[in-house]
Amino acid sequence: MNRREFVITTLGVAAALSSPIKILGQKKTIEPDLGLLADGKGVNPSNRAITRITDGARKGIRLSEAEGEWPVYFQGLDFSNGTIEFDVKGKDVQGSSFVGVAFHGVDGKTYDGIYFRPFNFKTDDQARVLRAVQYISHPTHTWQKLRADTPGKYEKPVKPVPDPNGWFHARVVVASPKVSAFVGNATEPCLTVDQLSDRKKGLVGIWVGNTSGADFANFTITPA
Repeated sequence: MNRREFVITTLGVAAALSSPIKILGQKKTIEPDLGLLADGKGVNPSNRAITRITDGARKGIRLSEAEGEWPVYFQGLDFSNGTIEFDVKGKDVQGSSFVGVAFHGVDGKTYDGIYFRPFNFKTDDQARVLRAVQYISHPTHTWQKLRADTPGKYEKPVKPVPDPNGWFHARVVVASPKVSAFVGNATEPCLTVDQLSDRKKGLVGIWVGNTSGADFANFTITPA
């Protein structure tokens, strides 16, 4: 098998990767080991600490709070279309909890993503309820730009509404150019958009937003 190396450099941090494992065309569900990210065996361009956690039956990882919004990618996975599922726990503190996934990534600055704002799940502020789940495509299409240019198109409320301080299950279905986000056991998506990037594959991993920490567990990928 031929191998190559490429380097992702963000803010002076370089991570070398071997040639990605092709998961295109495979139907079997893949369960990446989140613990490897805590062991430094992923691509982490952020300045967050990652530690292993056990919370009841869940074994996962915790990302520390820090400034900046960043993906943390699994090493060696080349993701195209399919279903990404995970359990995640943020917190009900306004402006301080942004949790989700990044996919079709190139590096720490270029990727598509879906993320949730748990502090908007059950608020009495109806304007915030409408902004519970968000699609982004960095570096061009940030949430600020999307909200200003196309209000309400790339962010929506979530149903069913999870506990904003508890674990909830999320499912992101990528069928380029369509991307859909589901919560819990919902059969209908809470958000469906067309991708704003022209990338059809790339790195995949977890994502946290500015000032956010988060817990992740039970991460799986089922290629289409």
